[in-house]
Amino acid sequence: MPKNQEKTNVPDETQSIEQLLRPQSFAEYVGQEKIKDHLRLILSAAKGRHESSDHLLFYGQAGLGKTTLAYIIGQEMGVGVRSTSGPALEKPGDIAAILSNLEPNEILFIDEIHRINKLVEEIFYPAMESRKLHLVIGKGPAAKTFTLDLPPFTVIGATTKVNLLSAPLRSRFGATFRLDYYQDDDIEKIIKRSAKILNVAITDGAVRLLAGASRFTPRVANRLLKRARDYAQVKGVPEIDENVVLRTLEMLEIDPRGLENADRELLNVIITKFSGGPVGLKTLAASLNDEMDTIEEVYEPFLMKLGFLQRTPSGRVATKLAYEHLGLEKEKKLL
Repeated sequence: MPKNQEKTNVPDETQSIEQLLRPQSFAEYVGQEKIKDHLRLILSAAKGRHESSDHLLFYGQAGLGKTTLAYIIGQEMGVGVRSTSGPALEKPGDIAAILSNLEPNEILFIDEIHRINKLVEEIFYPAMESRKLHLVIGKGPAAKTFTLDLPPFTVIGATTKVNLLSAPLRSRFGATFRLDYYQDDDIEKIIKRSAKILNVAITDGAVRLLAGASRFTPRVANRLLKRARDYAQVKGVPEIDENVVLRTLEMLEIDPRGLENADRELLNVIITKFSGGPVGLKTLAASLNDEMDTIEEVYEPFLMKLGFLQRTPSGRVATKLAYEHLGLEKEKKLL
């Protein structure tokens, strides 16, 4: 887009609703203030030296804004952003093709970076560290090795599982940032901004209800707002009010605290089948007929954030708040 061309909130053939709702600058990006301050410092210093930024790594739960930050950094630096994902980089040739076509100071954004093939990762080390791409052509005695010099570039990695990144890869990032869950006030600001972009009228009470059910996550907040907009449109309601939100959440089987059926079932199993816990993760997964990874990475972080679940050395335990939320009585255990 030319610098003098103004951005518009009217969708065109190349812009999806998700792209329109995505903040385009740090000023529009709500929340994660400490991370934004640190990034401003890094980027301002790099621009002042006319250099590319250090490689950056973002990690945290899905939907917290890792991808959005990568594109904002591209805007701030005035460079393009090439996007790919870890699973797409299967062969050394895949990463070689991308790196050899990068423009000077361009950003390479890799989502799910923990899923990069190990062979690709080894080629990636010298590329990130010294901007050298070492390639082997041919096989056996006829194989030849040559080195390709790369222009300055910045890798931005995003992952929900930072512990699965190898130590050599993690150490090559100049700065690592953990994105945390958002506060309700920030989620409310995000919902109001998105409603304005979508040209939807919404009451303050409806904003509060949506924020409370958004699992402290902007992506979920925008998804619920769009469903409330659909409900209001189909029912012929001129604005999204508290009743529209409540009916929308009821239709989606989401309660006002953001718990979905799977969350409530997990808590119910712990309380009713295992007397509130402790219960081991493997046993819990078998009881729910679900994967241990899904429980540990999708359900538990949110339930622990709410204070409904505790992890103990003996297993998972439902808290008093969980009993109260589900309207269940806590059994007194005999000594």
